[in-house]
Amino acid sequence: MASGTATVSGLIDGETRHAEAAAKRLESGVMRILVIEDNPDIAENISDYLGDRGHQVELAADGVQGFQMAATGDYDVIVLDLMLPGMDGLELCRRLRQEARRHTPVLMATARDALQQKLSGFETGADDYMVKPFALQELEARLSVLIRRSKPPQARVLTVGDLSFNLDTLVVQRTGKQVQLNPIALKLLQCLMEASPSVVTRQELEMRVWGEELPDSDSLRVHIHSLRAAIDKPWPTHYLQTRHGIGYRLVPPEATP
Repeated sequence: MASGTATVSGLIDGETRHAEAAAKRLESGVMRILVIEDNPDIAENISDYLGDRGHQVELAADGVQGFQMAATGDYDVIVLDLMLPGMDGLELCRRLRQEARRHTPVLMATARDALQQKLSGFETGADDYMVKPFALQELEARLSVLIRRSKPPQARVLTVGDLSFNLDTLVVQRTGKQVQLNPIALKLLQCLMEASPSVVTRQELEMRVWGEELPDSDSLRVHIHSLRAAIDKPWPTHYLQTRHGIGYRLVPPEATP
């Protein structure tokens, strides 16, 4: 069981790295494209147009070769013909998703504008569909959109100095060491980090944490004390500052006016 879990984890990490690499290439305006098309004229037209636009294009003329290249190569997106010798586009796409566990975006191309074919393509894992003949300019635009959609979501991380708070995983770290905080401390920290280096009033903090059901007068001070002990006490430099009679702020010492 452990080895299976490690394998799945490795596949996920690989796909994430692949998507990140694809996103970086897209930012530079370059796509790495695999075109699986048995019609040499169509394949050459696509390759010439996209190549002239600065993209990297590789060709496969049948389903078997196309599957091998798609399953092992590092492509940003795949243009896949439906009717192919050796292995048709539907079977290729299904095996790419289920057996090779590759999630490279696939645009399926066919000469038939039939609803059932489109549905079958989407069911096997295709991401988009174009009917031949199509405009090469539109093809390029659709491929760019597919890559952008596959880009991994950016983690929402707040950072103040060497203190970081990942809002998705609720992991707080300072100098790379994880800091354990309770739910109320997490809410206080988020509010202070979002406002940093400005002062957040007591009233704002209380409303953010407890809403309309305000706690007794000493609760906020107690929770701030616990937060300071967690994020400041173990380190020589302290971020959490008290503005007496006003509120609190979070700021690295070097940024203090």
